[in-house]
Amino acid sequence: MHAKLDLTRAKGLKKSEIQKLQRLLQQRIPEDKVLTSDLAETIAELSHETGCALSVVVNRRGQVVNITVGQPKDVNLPELKGVRSGPGRLCGHRIIHAHLTNSRAGNGKSGPSKEDLQCLARNRLDMLVYIQVDENGTFSRSRGEHSRFADAIYMAHLLPSRDGEGKLWKLMPACTVRKAQEEDFQKLILSLEDEFRRIAPKFPVAAGEERAVLVALITEGLDAWEVEDDLDELAQLARTAGATVCGRLTQSRLQGDPRMFLGSGKVQELALLVQELGANLVVVHQELTPNQQRNLEDTVGVKVIDRTELILDIFAQRANTKEGKLQVELAQLKYLYPRLIGKGLTLSRLGGGIGTRGPGETKLEVDRRRIRDRINLLERETIRIRSYRDTQRRRRIFEKMPVVALTGYTNSGKSTLLNALTKSEAVVEDKLFATLDPATRRTVLPDHSPVLLTDTVGFIKKLPLSLIAAFGATLEEVVVADCLLHVVDASHPNVMDQISSVHDVLSELHAVDKPMITVLNKADKSRHEDLAWLSSQLPNPVIVSARDRTGLGRLMEKIQDVIQEVCPGRQRSTA
Repeated sequence: MHAKLDLTRAKGLKKSEIQKLQRLLQQRIPEDKVLTSDLAETIAELSHETGCALSVVVNRRGQVVNITVGQPKDVNLPELKGVRSGPGRLCGHRIIHAHLTNSRAGNGKSGPSKEDLQCLARNRLDMLVYIQVDENGTFSRSRGEHSRFADAIYMAHLLPSRDGEGKLWKLMPACTVRKAQEEDFQKLILSLEDEFRRIAPKFPVAAGEERAVLVALITEGLDAWEVEDDLDELAQLARTAGATVCGRLTQSRLQGDPRMFLGSGKVQELALLVQELGANLVVVHQELTPNQQRNLEDTVGVKVIDRTELILDIFAQRANTKEGKLQVELAQLKYLYPRLIGKGLTLSRLGGGIGTRGPGETKLEVDRRRIRDRINLLERETIRIRSYRDTQRRRRIFEKMPVVALTGYTNSGKSTLLNALTKSEAVVEDKLFATLDPATRRTVLPDHSPVLLTDTVGFIKKLPLSLIAAFGATLEEVVVADCLLHVVDASHPNVMDQISSVHDVLSELHAVDKPMITVLNKADKSRHEDLAWLSSQLPNPVIVSARDRTGLGRLMEKIQDVIQEVCPGRQRSTA
């Protein structure tokens, strides 16, 4: 592997000092040694000479693969970012850090800081070796004399499980260089990884599947059980998207932190939990601002998404028709637009000649302009789709064909009910948002008059307004329908919350006052007393089991009665 010298944060280094750092890249130590006295003294001397903190990365073969002028958190090495990630494995590299005390580069404190130790845990380092360098000391390399440069050595490594104080690392007492090089590094690391593998949580993960940690805030007005229920639903969404949920984290706050969403201490706890569980994804239940998302990713070290982005990902997987794909792309671009980031003038377009001098137009601005243009194009396409649907609806009105829209919470059984009522074969899965593209099927009522049943996208608690706007063309089927079938999962423990969420979305669409039949589905999984209570609370209730095809006759009769009231001129238009 090619060794790298990172001088990004170095200022005013002499050419001779840079050459010494480059020669340090050629050094190698025995595989069973944490470090050697020669390497420790060289690093300490260079740190003293340059007046800078140094972080030296050494792999398990004893090769120096990276030297960064800065703190351990400043090391930018791909090999530290998940190449050997997962429960039971360390990253295969250690960082030897020289820290100046009583100088402009240090704060005079003894031992590694909490930030240094969090870097150890976040990157799953084999070990963090901390050399405390006294800038005011004298240096002598004579055999037997004490070096005042390498004043003290601290060593820290991860623990397979948290200790009594809840820490994931063990910080050994300060020792001399001679004592540090007596440690059998190879034996220690192999025994640690064996212990990690022994106690690692056994999560069945398919090849290529993501491992997710769920995060939520318990804000004012919310109870802990409500948040747990929200996380249960978020876990189901994550599984639908193809992730394995391996952990949860909650925090009680009046409101989210504007910079990090969570408090600083909780963010570090999240970073440690991610490494402890070998997760590579964090899903936040509440919506994140672009700034919060970027800061969380920088600190935690893995991809961070919020609930809206997770739902968009599911929509992207489920969209099959051109119309569905167009609306998903529109929603994704509107979500992405404020989250674009760039590097300022480093991405500028510079040209020669009159009118092209100066910073010009940055790549970030170009990307944003292209996204704006694409959004405008997709919105024009959405208008075209609405026009096409308007034409279809005018034809139905001309033919006096009543339309009944199936609506309800996602995974309540709408597609199964559509198949049962129309003998069709719409896609049915026990997942959230299994059906995204609307499906319209024709059937006949008991009096032999025709009716169109339209299955629409399922709703969910706190459905983002951006999704409602992007799927306006599809959701208009609910708005223009003559009657709504509100399909309810009567067996769900939080059925009333789901009903309330559906009514909230219908209110956003100005469709809550439409004639509505409440279909209490999944009666085969529900208790009789629960069904009786729900029937007394909801308008026009009909108890059915779409899977067992029971109660469908009563439902068709109820639809016929409502259609006769809403559009009396249509019910016998076609035999």
